[in-house]
Amino acid sequence: MALQVELIPTGEIIRVVHPHRPCKLALGSDGVRVTMESALTARDRVGVQDFVLLENFTSEAAFIENLRRRFRENLIYTYIGPVLVSVNPYRDLQIYSRQHMERYRGVSFYEVPPHLPERGGAVRDRLLQSNPVLEAFGNAKTLRNDNSSRFGKYMDVQFDFKGAPVGGHILSYLLEKSRVVHQNHGERNFHIFYQLLEGGEEETLRRLGLERNPQSYLYLVKGQCAKVSSINDKSDWKVVRKALTVIDFTEDEVEDLLSIVASVLHLGNTHFAADEESNAQVTTENQLKYLTRLLGVEGSTLREALTHRKIIAKGEELLSPLNLEQAAYARDALAKAVYSRTFTWLVAKINRSLASKDAESPSWRSTTVLGLLDIYGFEVFQHNSFEQFCINYCNEKLQQLFIELTLKSEQEEYEAEGIAWEPVQYFNNKIICDLVEEKFKGIISILDEECLRPGEATDLTFLEKLEDTIKQHPHFLTHKLADQRTRKSLDRGEFRLLHYAGEVTYNVTGFLDKNNDLLFRNLKETMCSSENPILGQCFDRSELSDKKRPETVATQFKMSLLELVEILKSKEPAYVRCIKPNDSKQPGRFDEVLIRHQVKYLGLMENLRVRRAGFAYRRKYEAFLQRYKSLCPETWPTWTGRPQDGVTVLVRHLGYKPEEYKMGRTKIFIRFPKTLFATEDALEIRRQSLATKIQATWRGFHCRQKFLRVKRSAICIQSWWRGTLGRRKAAKRKWAAQTIRRLIQGFILRHAPRCPENAFFVDHVRTSFLLNLRRQLPRNILDTSWPTPPPALREASELLRELCRKNMVWKYCRSISPEWKQQLQQKAVASEIFKGKKDNYPQSVPRLFISTRLGADEINPRVLQALGSEPIQYAVPVVKYDRKGYKPRSRQLLLTPNAVVIVEDAKVKQRIEYTNLTGISVSSLSDSLFVLHVQREDNKQKGDVVLQSDHVIETLTKTALSADRVNNININQGSITFAGGPGRDGIIDFTPGSELLITKAKNGHLAVVAPRLNSR
Repeated sequence: MALQVELIPTGEIIRVVHPHRPCKLALGSDGVRVTMESALTARDRVGVQDFVLLENFTSEAAFIENLRRRFRENLIYTYIGPVLVSVNPYRDLQIYSRQHMERYRGVSFYEVPPHLPERGGAVRDRLLQSNPVLEAFGNAKTLRNDNSSRFGKYMDVQFDFKGAPVGGHILSYLLEKSRVVHQNHGERNFHIFYQLLEGGEEETLRRLGLERNPQSYLYLVKGQCAKVSSINDKSDWKVVRKALTVIDFTEDEVEDLLSIVASVLHLGNTHFAADEESNAQVTTENQLKYLTRLLGVEGSTLREALTHRKIIAKGEELLSPLNLEQAAYARDALAKAVYSRTFTWLVAKINRSLASKDAESPSWRSTTVLGLLDIYGFEVFQHNSFEQFCINYCNEKLQQLFIELTLKSEQEEYEAEGIAWEPVQYFNNKIICDLVEEKFKGIISILDEECLRPGEATDLTFLEKLEDTIKQHPHFLTHKLADQRTRKSLDRGEFRLLHYAGEVTYNVTGFLDKNNDLLFRNLKETMCSSENPILGQCFDRSELSDKKRPETVATQFKMSLLELVEILKSKEPAYVRCIKPNDSKQPGRFDEVLIRHQVKYLGLMENLRVRRAGFAYRRKYEAFLQRYKSLCPETWPTWTGRPQDGVTVLVRHLGYKPEEYKMGRTKIFIRFPKTLFATEDALEIRRQSLATKIQATWRGFHCRQKFLRVKRSAICIQSWWRGTLGRRKAAKRKWAAQTIRRLIQGFILRHAPRCPENAFFVDHVRTSFLLNLRRQLPRNILDTSWPTPPPALREASELLRELCRKNMVWKYCRSISPEWKQQLQQKAVASEIFKGKKDNYPQSVPRLFISTRLGADEINPRVLQALGSEPIQYAVPVVKYDRKGYKPRSRQLLLTPNAVVIVEDAKVKQRIEYTNLTGISVSSLSDSLFVLHVQREDNKQKGDVVLQSDHVIETLTKTALSADRVNNININQGSITFAGGPGRDGIIDFTPGSELLITKAKNGHLAVVAPRLNSR
C-alpha cells in the first residue's frame, strides 16, 4: 500500500491507493482535515489559506503578495476568517465538479481548503434563466467590465425539506436609467439593444422599424464603442430569447416587450427644429409613426406631449410650448421612464414566474430561504455623477453592516468559549453614512430640499448649500473649502468625499434632474392611454389623480437600502469578495495596481484588522489534538482522557507562553501565526522521523511477507510443473509410437485401394506433396518447373498446374498498364504477320513500338489545317520511289482514323482511304520497302505507292491495324508487282546480297539487294 498526495486547485488532498481496490478519496474529518494546515508547510510557495495567518497582517504589500502566490498556483480562494476572497482566474480550473462538492459535505468550515460555500442543490431552470434576462436589460459594458451590473439585486431562493428549490423572489435597486440616453466614452448602453439589432430575425426588425447597424441610433453611439470584440451579441440574443420562454413569457408579451425596446431607440432618433417663435417642432415624421404604433398611442397626442408641457394653474390646464432644449429633455425623460418602468415590470413578471405554487400547503412553513445579494461594487471613474454617489453610499452602508456583523460574530464566539472580549480598534465609517443620510443635515436631505424649494434651484446652488451646511465635516471638501494646493484637482462644480475606500470626486452636474426624475404630466397622460399591455401596467392612471409629490430618487434608494440592511441582519451571512486580476481578462496576469485598488475599496485590510484584533487561529480540541499529538510523548500514539486535557499537556510540552494562547470551552485560541507556524514546522520534522520509522518497519514486514509468499508459490509451482512435464513426455511418446505404427502399416498397403489401414499414410503422402508444392510453385508464367506428384495425385496435379498457370496469366494481365497492353497487342499482331516470314522481324522484337515517329512541330501547320479535325494516330518519315524512274523522294506518312496520307513538306501529295487500300506487299528479305496497293478503279489515285521506312515492321503493323488489313499483308519472295499507272505495271525484284542496294535495273525493274539474316 502506498501513500500519495495529489495537488488539487483548491489546496491539497490525501489519496490512499490500495493495490487491489480502486482509488478512494480520504474523505471525512480524519482524511480531509489534514489539508487545511498541511498547506502551511508550503506557505513560502503558495501563501497562507487564511489571511488571518499573515504575520505582517497590517501590511497591504504582504496581503497582495499572498494573493499573488496563490494566484500563481491556481489557488483562487483565500479566507479572511469566515469571509472568502475570490480572484477570477479567467479560465476553467475544474473545481466545481460533483467530486469537489463531496469533499465539502459533512465537514467543518476549516477542515477543507477555501472554496465557495455550498448551501443547496441545483436551482430550477426558471431561477437560472432569469439571470440572462436581467443581465440583458440591466447590465452594460463599462470601462472596467464588459458585463457590469447597472442595478442592485437581492434574490431569495426557497428550498423544501429535500433541498430542492421551490420558489424565489427578486428585489432590484437603482437601475442606472441615465445610461439609456447617455454613455461615457468607451461604454455602451444596456445589452438588450445591441442583442436585438444583432440577433433579431429580419421579419422582427422590419416589424419594429429597425435596422441592424447600431451606429444608426443616437442612444447607442454616445460611448463610441457599439461593437465590442469580446461580446457576442448574436449568441447572447439566442440565450435571452430562450430564457424568456422558460420564465413563462407568451409570444404576445415578448412582442410587446420588444416593441418597448424598439420605441426607446426610435425616441433617441426623434429630432426637433425651432419654428419662428423658437418653439420646438418634431421633424422626424417617420420616427413618430413608428413610436405611435409601438407605444400604442395617438400620434397627435404624442407629438403634442413631446413639444408642449401641461401646466395646471388654479384648476385650469394650460399648454406651454417647449423650446429645443426642453423638448430634448422631455424626450430623454420619456425614454428613461419607459425603460426603467419596463425593467420594474420585468422583475415583477419574473417574480410571478418564480413564486412557489405550494405557498398554501402546510409544508410551506418548513422551507429554507437562501438569500443572494449581487450588488454594484465601489465605483471610482474619471467622471463621477449622481449614480456613483448612490452606489458608493450603498457600499458604505454594506461595509458598515459587514464590520458590525463581523465584530458581532467574533464577540459571540468569544463569549461562547468563555474568553474575555478585547475592544477592537477599527475605522468606523458611520461618520460617512451619517454625512450622506442624516436627517436635515445629510447630503440626501440637502439635495431633496434643493429639489423641492421654490425658485431657481440649480446644481450649483445645491453645491453652495452643501458648503454652507457641512463645511466643517472632515470627510467633505469642495473647491471653495480646499486649500490652494488641493484646489488644482477640484473644479468649482465638484465636491469630494473621503469614503472608507478612498477619495471620490463627484460632479454635481445633473444631480437635481436625476434626483427629481420628472416626467411632464402630459407625457404621463399619453403613456397612461397606451394600448401596449406592458406600458398600461407601468403607467397607472392613479398617478394622474395623486396630488402628492413623489419621493426623490435618492430618498427612495435610501429607504430601500435601509430595508435591505434589515433583511441582511435577519440572515446568517456568508461573504464572498470578488477581485479581478486584470482588465483584459487574460489568464495568469496579475495587475498589482488594479488589485491594490480593489483591496482598498472592498475594505479587505480593515476586515483583516478586525479579525486579527483577537486570536489568529482557533480549533476544536479534538482536531488540534489529532493533528499535533505526535509532538508529545504523553499524547502519542493515543490519548485516552478528555481532548481538552490532552491539548493542555500538548501545549505545555511545546512550550506555549500564556500570552500566546487561551483555552476555551471547546476550542484552543492561538494569538500569533508564528506560534502556529512553529508548531507546524515541528510537526513536519516529526513526520519525517515517524515516516522513516514506519517505512523501516513496513519494509521489513513487507519484504518478509513477500519472501514467504514467493517461497510457498515456488514450491507449489515446482511440484505442479514436474507433474506437467512428466505427463507431457508420456503423452508425446505414446503419440509417436502410434504414428509410426500407422505409417508403417499404410506403407505396406500403399498400392491397395483406400481403406482405414492405409488412409493415414495416403493422407500423409498427399499432404506432404501439397505442402511441398506450396513451397515450390512457379515464380512466373515462364517458369515451367513443377514437382513430380505421387501416382494418386497425378490428375489433381495436372489440374492444379493448369489453375496455377491461369492464375499467373490473370495476375500478369491485371498488372499491366493500358499503354503496355496496347504495345503487347501490336507486338502480337506483328508476330502473327511477320514471324518466320521476314528476315528483319527478330531485330524488331526487343524494340518497343512508339506512338509516333514525328512530333507535332515536325508536321507542317498547313498539313494539320488540311486534315481539319482528323487526329493523327501515327506519323513516320518515309522515302517514296517514283513510279517511272524510281527516284527516291523524302515524304511523311500519316495515319488518321480514315486514311493513309502521304505528305511532302506543306502539301498533301496523296490520300489513300482505307476503303481503297486493297493490300500491302513486302518482301521476305531484310529490306525496308513496302507497297500500298489501291483500287485500280479509283481515278483519284495515280497507282500503287512504293515506300521505304526504317521502321518497316512498326509502320506496317500500325497501318494494318488502323486500316483493318491485318490479313491483307503479302510477304513475297523474289518480286512484287504493283500498278504504276493506268494500264502500266511495275515490278520490284528482290535478291539476297551482302549489303542493301536499291537501283533501277536495265530491264526497267526496281532492283533491291538485301542481306539475308540467319533468323528464319
